Amino acid sequence: MDWPIRMPSRQTPWRDTLVGLVLLPIAGVLAALGQAPWSLWWVALIGWALGLAVIARSPAPTLAAWAMGVVHFAVALHWLTEPFQVDAAATGWLAIPAIAGAAGGLSIFWAVGAFFGVRLGGPVGIAVGVAVGELARSWLFTGFPWALPGHVLIDSAALPAASWGGAHLLGLFVLVGAGAVATLRLTGLVCGVMLWAAPFGIAATLPPAPHIAPDAAVIRLIQPNAPQHLKWDPDWVGIFWRRALELTAAEGDVDAVLWPETTLPSLLENSEDLRPMIARAATVPAILGVQRYDDHGHPRNGAVLLDRQGDVTALYDKHRLVPFGEYLPLPGLFRAIGIGPLAAQMAGTYAPGDGPALFELPGIGPVQPLICYEAIFPQDLHRVPRPRVILHLTNDAWFGDGAGPQQHLALARLRAAEHGLPVLRAANTGISASIDARGAVLAALPLNEAGKLDVALPSALPSTPYAKTGDLTALLLLLALATALFARRPSEMG
Repeated sequence: MDWPIRMPSRQTPWRDTLVGLVLLPIAGVLAALGQAPWSLWWVALIGWALGLAVIARSPAPTLAAWAMGVVHFAVALHWLTEPFQVDAAATGWLAIPAIAGAAGGLSIFWAVGAFFGVRLGGPVGIAVGVAVGELARSWLFTGFPWALPGHVLIDSAALPAASWGGAHLLGLFVLVGAGAVATLRLTGLVCGVMLWAAPFGIAATLPPAPHIAPDAAVIRLIQPNAPQHLKWDPDWVGIFWRRALELTAAEGDVDAVLWPETTLPSLLENSEDLRPMIARAATVPAILGVQRYDDHGHPRNGAVLLDRQGDVTALYDKHRLVPFGEYLPLPGLFRAIGIGPLAAQMAGTYAPGDGPALFELPGIGPVQPLICYEAIFPQDLHRVPRPRVILHLTNDAWFGDGAGPQQHLALARLRAAEHGLPVLRAANTGISASIDARGAVLAALPLNEAGKLDVALPSALPSTPYAKTGDLTALLLLLALATALFARRPSEMG
């Protein structure tokens, strides 16, 4: 016997609207609380079920989905205001318009998904529509796969299931499970809970991360802790430089050293005196973040591999640039009102590199450098041969000391779990960390502390299904669900 739970009738749209005005913001907040640093994934599941139930019964489901999204993204991405506070006198006034624009713009993907999802039938159809919208958000207009529904499971036992289909497969379980629960019927509740449990069951069947080999290479991660408002201050640059050298030269046998993003205090082409100092301090190969001008005079944000003499043996230029941070999407408009890229320390905006690349690290093998923002894009790991380890160089000082750095670390954990590869992370102000091939943090340096972390290189797993197919699995499942729902309209689930 199926037991429906009473909700306001469609014959009383004003009541539905009133209920939505009260419940949708609550649902948006609850869904956001699944993201780091809160990581309340069970709360997020309830939030999604509540939100989909209200959206499905709203007189204007497209607007309702957009409204829930605005609240969700405003809470989950509130740290986007932090970069504007680094120079508050000049850019602080942009913080509120920035978060409002980001929340409103990203929510359009939910609104469009709900528009088509309604035509598939009930809250399950809307859940599928939103899932398609989130997949599109991850790819279109350069993509912004941050604060996805599947990300709420990163800090849970379900994380290893990402190796089968990535964040969007996890998100499919979250959303469709919530849609089934949102039907407010007994069968829907049972099916929804089973879908929510599925990634936990998948993860439980997978073997754990391999043990670290006794003879594993040891890599030193450097965290100089240079606050962004002081990082390029002439009175402080030398202090941070000496601190990084002292941490690099500390006692202990290591096989390589990893510095964060943009830690070389001069342009690469002017560093003939500095690079040998790094080599003498490290006595082993070192990878570090640099800035330079290319042969055409374009600024670049990159990473270099230095040998034991301090010579550059490999160079990589960041190809995923941060909108409004490293380049302006509408440069003419923003320059006209006196706004430039927040992170630009050089004349002009950064130019993107050619794409993902590998470094051949002596004694270790191929490694893939990712610089800051690039770690949020799993698709870039499919564009190069499989590395031995992912090296993440970042400067999260821009993100403040709250949710931003925590979420960035969570996404690095997801990259590890998706691809079965360890991730070693050197972050300027933290959180520097060693992450195993199932996404578990083995060791970390806390935020806003200077220090070094000597970590034995975790072992990699065999290539995962996600490493071979990417988001194709989630896309095919979404298409199959959409086809099935369309074929059986009117939905028995809604």
